[in-house]
Amino acid sequence: MKRKARSRELDEKWTVETPHKLLAFLYERIPNRSRNTVKGILSRGQVVINGKASTQFDDPLHPGDVVQIHSRVATETVKLSGIRILFEDDDLLVIEKDAGLLTVASKNERHITAYRQLMDYVKTVDPRNRVFIVHRLDRDTSGVMIFAKNKDVQQTLQNDWHNIVPERAYTALVEGSVRKDGTITTWLKENKAFVVYSSYRPNDGQKAVTHYKVLKKNRHNSLLEVRLETGRKNQIRVHMQDLKHPIVGDRKYGAETRPLGRLGLHAHKISLTHPVTGKALSFESKVPAAFLKLF
Repeated sequence: MKRKARSRELDEKWTVETPHKLLAFLYERIPNRSRNTVKGILSRGQVVINGKASTQFDDPLHPGDVVQIHSRVATETVKLSGIRILFEDDDLLVIEKDAGLLTVASKNERHITAYRQLMDYVKTVDPRNRVFIVHRLDRDTSGVMIFAKNKDVQQTLQNDWHNIVPERAYTALVEGSVRKDGTITTWLKENKAFVVYSSYRPNDGQKAVTHYKVLKKNRHNSLLEVRLETGRKNQIRVHMQDLKHPIVGDRKYGAETRPLGRLGLHAHKISLTHPVTGKALSFESKVPAAFLKLF
């Protein structure tokens, strides 16, 4: 897994030499960070005194105390299942999701979800904390996802997604031998059975543009890098069906084989401009080994 950017402090440790209040001590030790950033590090439980997490600004420090900043939020009360946190600050959570985990519960399903686990996770620091859905991955799609930690950031991301998130790349394992790289453009619609399908009539639905590049292939399968110019529901799955090369395991959209025991789709990269700080961030998730074993 490649992580090109992090905003949280890396692990640092100091031994206290003179009496201090905790927040004042942190201001002195991290002078290159804004006061709000330092407060955020403390409020998220990343500061540990003598092995115990603290979120109290006025905790007294005594000579000999050891203060450490952890790169991950210090909480042991929530065990995340099928999720790994790649990045977290006051505004964003970026995660890597396993295949088989729902992003959010549907009307008919109440299984454990990424959303519910992350809500529990942020509430361990402050019961008022929340996370907000920005985009989704299908249950059987693995890879990188972004959640917002406040409503304003959620709205900013959703209202200007195309500019803020210039790059989203997927790895798709599809049926058959794809001849060459290409781009497919259609207009997507959804029927009453919640199946998305393509129209080739301009403006007859939501415009969807998918670029694909052949990475590996043999007689039976092809491994593609897929980049989205638009982000419509089931876009890659529908477009692979349109190409007559459905994603393996995707019976809903025409697949006849299931060599992985799951959908052959992985969100391996996402790049964005941080909606608050303006910093360029990029996150990558390693392509599952099972995708490569067929070649």
